[in-house]
Amino acid sequence: MQLKAISLYSGIGGLDFGFEAAGFETAVALDLDGAACASLRLNRKWPVIEGDVSRITSDAILRAGGLAVGEADILIGGPPCQPFSKSGYWATGDAKRLDDPRANTLHQYLRVLQDTQPAAFLLENVLGLAYSGKSEGVEHVRRGIARINAATGSRYSFEVQALNAAEFGVPQLRERVFIIGFRDGRHFRFPSRTHAPADESVELHLESFRSAWDALGDLPSNLNDPALQMTGKWAELLPSIPEGSNYLWHTPRGGGQPLFGWRTRFWNFLLKLAKDQPSWTIQAQPGPATGPFHWSNRRLSAAELGRLQTFPDGLIYPESRSEAQRLIGNAVPSALAEVLAREIRRQLFREEAYRSAPTLIPQRRAACPRPEPVASVPQKYMFLAGDHQAHPGTGKGRRAATRLSRAA
Repeated sequence: MQLKAISLYSGIGGLDFGFEAAGFETAVALDLDGAACASLRLNRKWPVIEGDVSRITSDAILRAGGLAVGEADILIGGPPCQPFSKSGYWATGDAKRLDDPRANTLHQYLRVLQDTQPAAFLLENVLGLAYSGKSEGVEHVRRGIARINAATGSRYSFEVQALNAAEFGVPQLRERVFIIGFRDGRHFRFPSRTHAPADESVELHLESFRSAWDALGDLPSNLNDPALQMTGKWAELLPSIPEGSNYLWHTPRGGGQPLFGWRTRFWNFLLKLAKDQPSWTIQAQPGPATGPFHWSNRRLSAAELGRLQTFPDGLIYPESRSEAQRLIGNAVPSALAEVLAREIRRQLFREEAYRSAPTLIPQRRAACPRPEPVASVPQKYMFLAGDHQAHPGTGKGRRAATRLSRAA
């Protein structure tokens, strides 16, 4: 049985592709971003509404999907996450969170949920939505669900959990918060993890993490596309960093040259994939030295980024690589969405056939090649060698001190 989904904040379709793999059809998708909508139209025949959800009525969404109130099987969506993002927190010392006008996306998701009354809902967001002591975003949604139930007579349940995509077979370490509820009041039970780091997996009776090599091993490695070449002042330093390392290799505590202070840069500065490990989180808008980079000392292609996000093969991406990375980096890994969609089918619709393994998890490759050789540090960087102070700790760095001095 093919089920119907309403998709809000659809982006390039990460959630939708996962639900598609679990037998759901996107009856209608909606997004404000023109490039995302263009990509959806290129890759699927779903009805796509391009526009600001706050200016689009729920009746218009239902009409576009050919649905009546209560007829959709699920509402899915990941409201834009900037007010709750960790990167926003580190950039400013705190985040405005619900005081940020961009948090209105949560209100709009709840408005459409109340108006359309699907059998289930799934809301995805960044981990910061549920930080300890900073969980007002989750509580706002919880109160919203309670108001919907009081206003409509529905009995939507409310279950929330943070999941790491790598623990469910995605070849990428990526943590997200999911809120799931059923209209009839039944409680969704989140699936248990199926994968763990290799040194823990045997003892835990789990599969080991899928690796970057599992995802990318059949794709050409040494691409000569100029758009993939690293640029900027640090480009020639990247080959001197081993697979699976970052700038910390070139600190007094690393194995290279003492060019930087310990933890004085963001973790993803000069970060390089290791073939035998999952990728780190794909960034949507990376700077010129922001990884993860390919082990061949270049940026990742759109096809490679899609593989690490477990998108189905054969998608058409924007011609601009930076635009493709922005859309892909903002998406949900599709295999994780498929895992959750299968559980929703099994629990809500009692379809035991969906106990079978998800189809979007990459197959394990038999042999992983040895790490690439590491180059010497070019002489042009050796003037940086010397004694460097480690970062003094959270809230004590140079930027924090500058903010405090301005506030005084």
